Amino acid sequence: MTRSDDAAPHVRIDVPHATDAVPGPRPRIGWLLPGPAVPDVPAFAHWRLTREDRTREHAVLSGHDRGGASWPFAPLVPRQRVELEVRVSRETADASGVARGADAADTQDDAAWGPWSEPRRVWAGFLAEGEWTAASLTASAPEHRAQPVVLRRTLTVRGDLVRATLYASAVGVYQASIGLADVDDQVMKPGWTSTRRAIHESTDVTALLAPGRHALTVRLAGGWGTELFGWTPDDPRALPQPVFAAQLVLEYADGARETVVTDAQWRWAPGPITASGLYAGEDYDARRALRDAAGREPSHPDFDDSTWAAAATAPQEIPAPEARTSPVVRRIEELAVREVIMSPSGRTILDFGQNLVGRVRLTVRGEAGTTVTLRHAEVLENGELGTRPLRQAAQTDRYTLAGAGDEVWEPEFTFHGFRYVEVDGWPGTLDPSGFTAVVIHSDMARTGTFETSHPLVQKLHDNVVWGLRGNFLYLPTDCPQRDERLGWTGDIQVFAPTASFLYDVRGFLDSWLVDLALDQLSDGVVPFVIPNVFGTTRPAAAWGDAATVVPSVLYERFADEAVLARQLPSMRAWADRLEQLADERHLWEGMFQFGDWLDPDAPPNQAERAKVDPDIVASAYLFRSLALVARAAEIVGDHALAGDYRERAESVRAAFVHEYVTPAYRMMSDAPTAYALAIVFDLVTDAEGRAALGRRLAELCRRGAYRISTGFVGTPIIADALTSTGQVEAAGRLLLATDCPSWLYPVTMGATTVWERWDAMLPDGSINPGEMTSFNHYALGAIADWLHRVVAGLAPAAPGYRRVRLQPTPIAGLDDARAGLDTAYGRVSIGWRRRLGGSIAVTAEIPSGVVADVQLPGHESFEATAGVHEWTFDVPPVPPAHALDLTSTLAEVADDLEAYDLVMRAFDEAWRPAADMVRSLVRWSPTRPLRDLIEQFYGPEVVERIARDLDELAARRTDASPARQLSLGGLVNPGAVRR
Repeated sequence: MTRSDDAAPHVRIDVPHATDAVPGPRPRIGWLLPGPAVPDVPAFAHWRLTREDRTREHAVLSGHDRGGASWPFAPLVPRQRVELEVRVSRETADASGVARGADAADTQDDAAWGPWSEPRRVWAGFLAEGEWTAASLTASAPEHRAQPVVLRRTLTVRGDLVRATLYASAVGVYQASIGLADVDDQVMKPGWTSTRRAIHESTDVTALLAPGRHALTVRLAGGWGTELFGWTPDDPRALPQPVFAAQLVLEYADGARETVVTDAQWRWAPGPITASGLYAGEDYDARRALRDAAGREPSHPDFDDSTWAAAATAPQEIPAPEARTSPVVRRIEELAVREVIMSPSGRTILDFGQNLVGRVRLTVRGEAGTTVTLRHAEVLENGELGTRPLRQAAQTDRYTLAGAGDEVWEPEFTFHGFRYVEVDGWPGTLDPSGFTAVVIHSDMARTGTFETSHPLVQKLHDNVVWGLRGNFLYLPTDCPQRDERLGWTGDIQVFAPTASFLYDVRGFLDSWLVDLALDQLSDGVVPFVIPNVFGTTRPAAAWGDAATVVPSVLYERFADEAVLARQLPSMRAWADRLEQLADERHLWEGMFQFGDWLDPDAPPNQAERAKVDPDIVASAYLFRSLALVARAAEIVGDHALAGDYRERAESVRAAFVHEYVTPAYRMMSDAPTAYALAIVFDLVTDAEGRAALGRRLAELCRRGAYRISTGFVGTPIIADALTSTGQVEAAGRLLLATDCPSWLYPVTMGATTVWERWDAMLPDGSINPGEMTSFNHYALGAIADWLHRVVAGLAPAAPGYRRVRLQPTPIAGLDDARAGLDTAYGRVSIGWRRRLGGSIAVTAEIPSGVVADVQLPGHESFEATAGVHEWTFDVPPVPPAHALDLTSTLAEVADDLEAYDLVMRAFDEAWRPAADMVRSLVRWSPTRPLRDLIEQFYGPEVVERIARDLDELAARRTDASPARQLSLGGLVNPGAVRR
């Protein structure tokens, strides 16, 4: 056998991250081969499945299926435990002779095979059809709406217990305990789904059940089930009380099985959590800890619960729940207090240094009845806690002490978006070590990374990652702090590519798409938010298109054909509905739209008033969704359907060009988003037209001094539109701008997450006056996907990165960039850095069996196979920067980042109101001289200062000119590639 080493492969199997409970009877499987990458891959994989009775099954699959193969064995049955192993062979001879079947012996010739993997132990965490029999319980006579309660019952376990499995679900949030131990480390379970389905947790609790009597207790609060979301205080979908259901399956050695279900034997009482809500926060009174006359807690099997009330059957049954396919939510990280701040009003504020999502755990000692209050917010304003953006969300937790020495408490059934916490009522001297910020979010595998030595760009990318973490908590939300926290479709539609690189979000988004299809209206309209808490809604371009875009992204990034097949009816229903709304010209016009939401030029409270006509956005997305349906149909093998949708998409494309693109390739809405849509969505396909559109887009960027001029629709694609049409320098200048609005402006203002608005915080440190201001909103962070694919140069060339495209794009102002990704086939990475003398050094790592299409600036593309590669190519130095003076045009100044910053700094220091007018009103045109602009707003002293500053800049550049070896972005032929 010929192989690079004797390393055993690793088994991969579809289960939620960091769990062992398989959610279905036929999970997909795959394998990874560690060690040095080699061009070829093993021809065969020999799989061995060992069941609990030690019987084995064997299967041989092609080595090309290592990224993911269909389950080759008999289906799993509920609660079954199995071990899965794999070994591989690069030989073709004898590999097909492996014995197969349930009784196959391991007698085949081992010489042809590598070593066996470590066994991957999993168990079937799903229920059989009809097996769910638990009643849905709630408090029988609660004291108030959405009352947190404790549920309890006892059970007796025989001595020959083999296995105990707890299945539990809620409309609300819960945690179950057996004795003193919680059954798992999950939080806020089971999460939030459409009202048309429920999720059950599957937990092996065998180790908690020794022979004898036990108490099974459940802490239950309202969570998403009772929350009055956003702007709907009379929401009929919100339950008045949380609901819980469970069944505990006990299996014994003699084959007997006992199922303990939620029924009339359960009892309830109010506990120390006196109030809990996602928006309001949580109140906990430690004096109300439950104990009976003998001092026993409810976790004790002999606890006297005779004073407790019998639980009631809920008026609304939980639907028969499904096994979890999405990742669970856990405590992921802890942060200490970075600084204690005394506000101007005398308030004590803790700064944790990072805008995060979670809650604060405190350790406190004091007299009984003392109440410590924690108020949470993302920012400070005028030195005080900035709570106005929270709207109706209080984000306030209260802990009342029992007076029993050191008391440790963390809210259990709420979460907050915050960096700062105001503390009131602390007994004695506050010790910051008594506070810990606990970060919670869906526990997903981190897969992608991006690195650069440019500190602002690196911080921008870090902020994108933190924004994802804060808003991926069971579902993709818009923001985690104010009275909203909803699964807005438009946000994840634009952010899905970025998310799919940074984390393994396949199970997370796949589960959310199930809810999207369930909540989709009968006429095909996709609600604005999933789960739908708004009821009947209107179709909106770029929002409802999540139905077609997100499944397509999952296929592109994870080769998940199954999600396309399942979602195709939903995709078609949305696209068909849009076609029905279009007029006889095949254009979608004249209806409600969000448009290019949050265009920076829109008024603070009219975010839909963008520069681009909303009809252009709507018709562009109509084309895109039809085209994506055609592609999905082709992938799943329905070629006739694919052809039909291609024809329909082409009709819309032709109509779009006819109506909105002039013969000279000007968009009827002469706004950046219009050009970006026409380019990136391939609405204009001829080379001449695309080049012309790119030039005009670059000119518009220059006229705005490279400040962002796009909203939710245009921002994720504008950099792609520029680089794909050769306007690399404009894209780089746009990325590195720091003026407001820009990607880097929030970074210069101390942001640690991505903001909802470009100017969520104004330059003077005050919060945007609009009613909608979040400091943790990932949508505008979708630029990170461009950093990964284009700047670093790592993109899929085939679904799931079975083939990759390595195409780095060095841009002026960056000295290096690197991206790496853990794919189903192994780790792939690429990085570039500048060398003195005008060359670019590229390093790349390609996993075994993967082929890369390599495109270096100014060169013909070539293929590279598995292994570690180094290439070097020369770039000519940038010609010495033009010495600017007062006669230079405004366009020349705008193109020169240093000169532009110099001018604007002088304007700001001379008179800030005039500088703000320059930013908002002036077009940086190629005909107007700089002197004319200065004299319009300022006096001769500013003219003299800027003239002097420009002279000094020219002198510095002359001194440094030998070392100025910056890339021109590959727009000229840089010479031969060295490999």
